[in-house]
Amino acid sequence: MSSGLQIAIAFGSVAVLLGLMAVVKRLAAARDFSPEVQRKLVHIGTGLYALTLPWLFTDDWPVYMLIGLTLIVMAVLRTPALAKGGIGETLHGVERQSYGDLLLALAVGTVFLLADGRAILYILPIATLTLADAAAALTGSRYGSKFFTVEDGRKSLEGSTAFFTITLVISMVCLLLLSDVPRPNVVLLSVMVAAFGTLVEADSWRGFDNFFLPAGLMVFLESHMNSPWQELVVLLFLFLLAIVIFLRIAPRFGITKHAARVYVISTFLLISVTALQNTVLPLLVFVTHAFARRANPCRAAWPELDIVAALALASFAWLASEMIIPFNALMFYGLMSVGLSVGLIAVAFGPREIWVRLGAAGLVGVGLFTLYAALMRYNAPHVLWPGDMRLLGVLTILLVVGIAGLRPAMFETHRAAKLTLLALVVPVIGYSAKVITA
Repeated sequence: MSSGLQIAIAFGSVAVLLGLMAVVKRLAAARDFSPEVQRKLVHIGTGLYALTLPWLFTDDWPVYMLIGLTLIVMAVLRTPALAKGGIGETLHGVERQSYGDLLLALAVGTVFLLADGRAILYILPIATLTLADAAAALTGSRYGSKFFTVEDGRKSLEGSTAFFTITLVISMVCLLLLSDVPRPNVVLLSVMVAAFGTLVEADSWRGFDNFFLPAGLMVFLESHMNSPWQELVVLLFLFLLAIVIFLRIAPRFGITKHAARVYVISTFLLISVTALQNTVLPLLVFVTHAFARRANPCRAAWPELDIVAALALASFAWLASEMIIPFNALMFYGLMSVGLSVGLIAVAFGPREIWVRLGAAGLVGVGLFTLYAALMRYNAPHVLWPGDMRLLGVLTILLVVGIAGLRPAMFETHRAAKLTLLALVVPVIGYSAKVITA
């Protein structure tokens, strides 16, 4: 297929999306569809179309171009003139704030990149997002009678049950038809995918399930699709045990049950996809964030959820960079985690004198970088390719302490996002420099 034809198909795909939204808006006016039904109809149509992308294009770059075009269009549709009364109302007619439209496009691009042509790793997550998520929402809105509370509203047990059932069926069909996974593993993997996916869908907020659900499922499948069944049983047991423990101890630290379940999902995903030594620093981010939240609260509505979202998005960004650039980014990811924890300590001491803030953050920075250096030694040689990281470590700590320690008031709002971006500056520059000079 020629490049020109693929470009034409990409632009035509955006036109199809806009046409779908126009049809849904007209049907909604004629049949009195609720805003939630409108959103899910667009969601289903978009997801089903996304399933065809590996076969619609002969090259990968038109897919990424299509994702970029879609993100631009979704951003335009969020403008007031189109979001209320215009075609964008099919996505933004609901009362709650959601970034689901943007995150859906981003998720398709991320899963397409990370799946790297492996059909099972692309189809299963996108099909689950498309069908199970819509089934949960529509079942809950129509038949929901038993509810549980999340930060931005409530979800129904009936909707979660529908999600689990549909995901279980999708997983079994995909694993049987698109992989050579042994039969016992098909059952175990399907149950784990359904359980993990149900928790992600039930506990997501602001539409983040549109990204975390498919991306998380893809990463989990890639790591454990060929694991022995005994290992899967142990992993499932640890997952259930972690839920019980987190829910028991969460109230003691002022953490809601919703946030505790989100921490379980994040911790489980970290432990299941990487070696234990590489989970320590990201998990310490949650610890330092809990300390900062109690010592110097920010003005965020859901600070625990914000830190999970920020760290997860940064984690997937580093993972995607390894697919684009053939160099392992793990040491730079660990350095980012160090910087993020140091920043949280700096703002935690915000009300104290400046020398206390700088001293505490500096000492924690030295200690965490020492821990970082010790943990990285347990990784394989290809992970250690950057060599001596002391200079980058010093620069990261100085930058974070200098800004967060001197101006803690800057982080009273959007704390997680700002500190994550700050912690990324030196690792990203260092990674880029190492890649260029390698």
